[in-house]
Amino acid sequence: MSEAAGRTVELERPKDAAHGDYATNVALQTAKALGRNPREVAEELAGRVRELSEVVSADVAGPGFLNLTVTDAFLEEVLGEMGEGYGGGWASAPERIQVELVSANPTGPITVASARNGALGDSIARLLAFGGHEVEREYYWNDAGAQMDRFRASVDAVRRGEDPPEDGYHGDYIRDLAAVPGDPVPAMLDQIVATLDRFRVPFDSFMREVDLVPEIPAALAQLETYEAEGTLWARTTAHGDDKDRPLVRSSDGSHLYFAADAAYMRHKLERFDRALYVLGADHHGYMGRLRALASMMGYGEDRVEILLYQLVHLMKGGEQAKMSKRRGDVVFLDEFMDEIGVDAARWYLVNRGPDQAIEIDVDLASEASQKNPVYYVQYAHARIASILRSAEETPAAAPSGEAGLMSPERELIKRLADFPQVAQEAAERRAPQRIPTYAIEVADDFHRFYHDCKVIGSDNEAFRLELCRAAQGVIARCLDLVGVDAPERM
Repeated sequence: MSEAAGRTVELERPKDAAHGDYATNVALQTAKALGRNPREVAEELAGRVRELSEVVSADVAGPGFLNLTVTDAFLEEVLGEMGEGYGGGWASAPERIQVELVSANPTGPITVASARNGALGDSIARLLAFGGHEVEREYYWNDAGAQMDRFRASVDAVRRGEDPPEDGYHGDYIRDLAAVPGDPVPAMLDQIVATLDRFRVPFDSFMREVDLVPEIPAALAQLETYEAEGTLWARTTAHGDDKDRPLVRSSDGSHLYFAADAAYMRHKLERFDRALYVLGADHHGYMGRLRALASMMGYGEDRVEILLYQLVHLMKGGEQAKMSKRRGDVVFLDEFMDEIGVDAARWYLVNRGPDQAIEIDVDLASEASQKNPVYYVQYAHARIASILRSAEETPAAAPSGEAGLMSPERELIKRLADFPQVAQEAAERRAPQRIPTYAIEVADDFHRFYHDCKVIGSDNEAFRLELCRAAQGVIARCLDLVGVDAPERM
């Protein structure tokens, strides 16, 4: 098709199957440059395309759209290419990418809000690795500062039999930590890591703020700085930041937050081609300063990405749960997983774009019915597994000769053929929410196929089993990319 058009042709699936299998507006795109009428260009292109063996018909519609219907043989060939690793390995120039995710202060158990960070960051990491990139997940452990001081003071107060300070941390978990001697911070971090492991968010490395301190002088040497008001400043405004950032107090030589940011940036970009930070929307101000920092240090701001995500609201019985780690009236991730399960928790925390706030109906999310989207997709996978088990126990029917593909078969193959592009776009746009949406579309098409097309004992049993295996593989991959299990039985 691209050869016939003389340029790269992008094909889309028409919403109405009556308009063909695929459509393109390539004639509209090229007509202006050629100084010709778009419809005339489309008619000329249609004539060339009709000569292709893969094409049944090519019809011009509207001002110059071209609708194509492809042969059964072409779709069967496409199906035959859906083997191991289908849809992945598309990265033409693989990069070493670090995804920093969660990085919640170890002052309390992981909340559902931080869990969205983990689900989003981990799914992006899975997509990038599927595409062929080398990916590392890192947790930044802030083990210093006022928040940590308040946390330790809260535990110490309970150990003395007192209430935590008003500006400290409250909740039963503080009393649990107080019952164990020693610094509560490592114990809290161990609990956080265990929760995230249950949530299927693995980490390759952990970075402590205290370990960055020796690296600060080398990082500051890469910055343009000046002294004012008893402080050493980084001139980040020269690189697009809205204001310069303080680095070191001249009075005592103590480092400020941005000095640690600089050391951390250097630590990342000396080892990786790209650094992706996953941050809550309340960190919007970090975007300019981090990009300015990368530019000032000579790495280039294009090597730094900041992905911001919005809040999570949980609804149960028509009421919204509040979240505040310090006050104690929170929804912790472990409780959330206990309520709806790990699969539903992962699904619901990644099935909306990061720029949208999420409202999760806990009652629906915990429901084991096809009204629950994650259950619906998993059920499609389990149903295929059941078909394949039955096929192993039943003698295969002898083929009865040539038979054309039924509409549900064609639609399912075309849907599966979309997967490589869907996965690549989801990774490149940092939009893992596209995967659950697509998985539902595959499940829809599979259920229609299963309803209309007999598999076991049919004349086309071998072909339909091949189609079932391909659908199962794509569904399983989609579920894995968002951290959800693909059950064999339900």
